[in-house]
Amino acid sequence: MTTIRGTMLPTAAQADTTWSEVAARYAVLAAAPLTAATVDSWLAEWSAFESALTEAASLAMIAYTCDTADTAKEAAHLRFSMEILPKADEQSTALAKRVAESGLEPDHFSEPLRRFRQQIAIFREANVSLVSDVEQKSAAYQRTTGGMMAEWEGRQLPLPQLQPHLLDPDRAVRERAWRAMNAPYVSAHDDLAALFGELRDLRQQIARNAGFPEYQAYAFAAKNRFDYAPDDCRRFHEAVEATVVPAVRRRYERRRAALGYEALRPWDLQVPTHGSDSSPAFGSGATLAATARSVFQSVDPALGAQWGLMLDEGLLDLDSREGKAPGGYCDTLQARGRPFIFMNAVGIDEDVTTLLHEAGHAFHAFAAHQHPLLWQRHPGSEACELASMSMELLAAPHLSAPTGPYAAEARARRARRDHLEDILVALPHIAAVDAFQSWIYADEAGADPAARDAQWLALRSRFEPVVAWDGLADERVARWYRQLHIFLYPFYYIEYGIAQLGALQVWRNARRDGAAAVTGYRNALALGATVSLPRIYEAAGARLVFDAPTMQELVTLVEEELDVLDADEAIAHT
Repeated sequence: MTTIRGTMLPTAAQADTTWSEVAARYAVLAAAPLTAATVDSWLAEWSAFESALTEAASLAMIAYTCDTADTAKEAAHLRFSMEILPKADEQSTALAKRVAESGLEPDHFSEPLRRFRQQIAIFREANVSLVSDVEQKSAAYQRTTGGMMAEWEGRQLPLPQLQPHLLDPDRAVRERAWRAMNAPYVSAHDDLAALFGELRDLRQQIARNAGFPEYQAYAFAAKNRFDYAPDDCRRFHEAVEATVVPAVRRRYERRRAALGYEALRPWDLQVPTHGSDSSPAFGSGATLAATARSVFQSVDPALGAQWGLMLDEGLLDLDSREGKAPGGYCDTLQARGRPFIFMNAVGIDEDVTTLLHEAGHAFHAFAAHQHPLLWQRHPGSEACELASMSMELLAAPHLSAPTGPYAAEARARRARRDHLEDILVALPHIAAVDAFQSWIYADEAGADPAARDAQWLALRSRFEPVVAWDGLADERVARWYRQLHIFLYPFYYIEYGIAQLGALQVWRNARRDGAAAVTGYRNALALGATVSLPRIYEAAGARLVFDAPTMQELVTLVEEELDVLDADEAIAHT
């Protein structure tokens, strides 16, 4: 047993952790008096208990994603995600109902109460077992993709370890690496398609049980999207098509001309166009973490100190290795108020951006933990991603700090240019993924694997200009099977686009007054989940953007900065 802030709870590693142990604690809370005199202490006790419970579940998830081949770690993770957490959600909803129906309104609790009422409205007991089934199939996706390996020069390597070869000046090497990275997904197509079909059916049933016509409508309610609707997302797709896609076309045409090719192929999109240094940006995850400290110190000394705390307490697992789940994330250990960062770093510039991104989430966790109650700390993903994407841009000018990841200013300049170009490229991808998910659940044809693949290709043609995919239909289809959000976190993707446009506004503010922009950023993070999403953005000096005119202003700002960086690099290579 582990004691966390006075709450006894089995650790994630114990094989005998049972629901009955957790249920007993909920029973005590359900029986305790709830009055004006007791509400504050009652909420504090409930918060401390669920903080410990979610931390134990997080530890189990972290252990499993760090080693998907370990069956004991998988069992511990599934014990929480399939048995304990769905039932805990049921009990938590009952406690939330007590608060909502009591008429009591504790200080700084209006936003959590609004969320409580939303979750009460959509909860159905019949969905508890279905959520467990979803978690089991989600773990199967992680197990399948986490175990994927590629043949490379006589060795079997985890897929992320081939990414550096996409920077190789030899086009044939890049093509070989790109094909090797995609081959496992192409081979697993039928199995992954069947798995997704099962996940879709389960989610549609969850939505119908809760009184919704299909899963998108349910997901908007479940995600507490009070401030925008599916129609706003469609406006976002159209605005991206009108403003960002032409900008990407211009960037890709410039790239094609610089490389001297008749057409760009998908393995030509990352290689430096001016023969710049393409050696690894850092030697290991530990080196990256250490060099990042001076970057965050330059942004704000308090952030540098928080990063130092994470280093001292070993709250990072950054390097790619066999058996590790794909992707990257930052999870919060709620009982102790500490973030944990997971990545698959292989030494490329993209890893630096990923670390800055996840660090933004970590700083958000530190800032929000000042609030005493669990439900006051974690806002919606639109606010969380604002924290991460803004940090990417706020930290960018400091990447060539004396002990930063880039010793040479020229290398840091190239990284900034590539990052800004990636922002433009990412927005159409975000629009495509969100539009794809909307179609999957709204259209009956979404149940058909072949129709899903055809719809994905149609959306990619709409949002991905210039690149030539001749003879690569299977690989192009496989791209959506690599998008773990579609499998594991449905409709968690438009948030990246909303937040990216917010982050560009924070960046615009920083170009005018860096200190004020960082202050606004930190003020927004400190709000946690105590106010609405528009108010969080307002604190950061931004607003939600779904319209083409505002989007165009931000795209123009990025293109102007890219023109400056392009000119500087061209001069450096004359």
